[in-house]
Amino acid sequence: MNTAAESPGAGVASPVSGGERLESLDLFRGVAVLGILVMNIYAFAMPFPAYMNPYQMGGTEPWNLGTWVATHIVFDQKFMSIFSMLFGAGIVLMMNRAEARGARFGGVFFRRQFWLLLIGALHAYLLWVGDILFYYALIGMLVYPFRRVAPRKLIVTGAAVMLVPLLLNYATSFYVEEMLVEAAELEALEAEGVELDDQQRSTLEQWQASRPFLAPTEEDVARDLAAYRGSYADILEYRVPNVLSMHLQATPFFMLWRIGGLMLIGMALMKLGILSGERSAGFYRRLAMVGYGVGLPLTILSAVSFFSNGFDPVYTMRIGNAPNYVGSVLVALGHIAALALLAKAGVLTGLFTRLRAVGRTAFSNYLMHSLVMTSLFYGYGLGLYGQVPRLWQMLFVIVMLALQLVLSPWWLSKFRFGPAEYVWRSLSYWDRQPMRRT
Repeated sequence: MNTAAESPGAGVASPVSGGERLESLDLFRGVAVLGILVMNIYAFAMPFPAYMNPYQMGGTEPWNLGTWVATHIVFDQKFMSIFSMLFGAGIVLMMNRAEARGARFGGVFFRRQFWLLLIGALHAYLLWVGDILFYYALIGMLVYPFRRVAPRKLIVTGAAVMLVPLLLNYATSFYVEEMLVEAAELEALEAEGVELDDQQRSTLEQWQASRPFLAPTEEDVARDLAAYRGSYADILEYRVPNVLSMHLQATPFFMLWRIGGLMLIGMALMKLGILSGERSAGFYRRLAMVGYGVGLPLTILSAVSFFSNGFDPVYTMRIGNAPNYVGSVLVALGHIAALALLAKAGVLTGLFTRLRAVGRTAFSNYLMHSLVMTSLFYGYGLGLYGQVPRLWQMLFVIVMLALQLVLSPWWLSKFRFGPAEYVWRSLSYWDRQPMRRT
């Protein structure tokens, strides 16, 4: 059996060594995984509808609503966009390095994706409903055949693919609008004691299954609170059907197109030298001006329009999501450009060194978020679920990020990989990797 320890050029793909790493990718990845927690904390600490609608939970005081607005404008979908583009960039990087060594790459790649898929599924079903690893693993395999496509075609294709969820949401909004009216009528009939026929009963049941995600009632929120404040068994029983529903519905209607499009764009940005930090400072200044200059007004418009339309679910699906959906990608590019400029200027070197360490252990840090936050908020831990105002949730984020900025470089001073990276690499190359530094 060939091992991952064989020298370059031996015809076998092997893990990237420390000297081969691109510092820019590690920096972007470190910032992305920390930025993701700013939004994920809402899903750890409260029922999921509160993520999109600040009136659902988290406090309606100005400082709590202001926290939602600030995070929506600067963070919502922005750092997940960076992470998705970096995943696509990673495919190109691994392919280029394997081919430079004359190594076989496809088998290793699909083993990596298989194990990531399995780990993501376990993470989602057993620990936290908001897992993203499952989707990255699945969609990464689907975009793999595009790895040799020219950058311009990748960008055009990626942008076109990303438009699909907007069209699907627009079309579905009319069905949801009809369902809202019909379900209200059927519930009124039922309350009056009228016996519903089979078709009416089926329609009402379909709406009741979708309602917690589209237009949750107080009873829906109360059911979620009761579940996540319960035992691990209670949470598992409640979470498993929700995760299954997300995997079956969110994948074809949203994740496939959004993440897939961003991965394709990330491939192009890697080939163009943008994510590798190879472009000039002038290029990154222009990218930041366009990204922030167009993207931030769109995300601000998104926040304003949500409040002015009362977070109406039909409006959200039909039009409301679009400004931030598009603007988030532009703001993400602005974030990338700003980081590249700061790195080129040689400022914040100590902080950036720590952020690169976080990026090198991003897999472990991402899973650590789930382990720590579910222990703090769920019933089998401290049971804080639904009890911490939105502003104070940011304190949990700050403490977690500070801990990882300290812990990640310390760990890498002793070990080659993060613990999750070690397990994943060993499984992917089907060979136990050297872990401790000598």
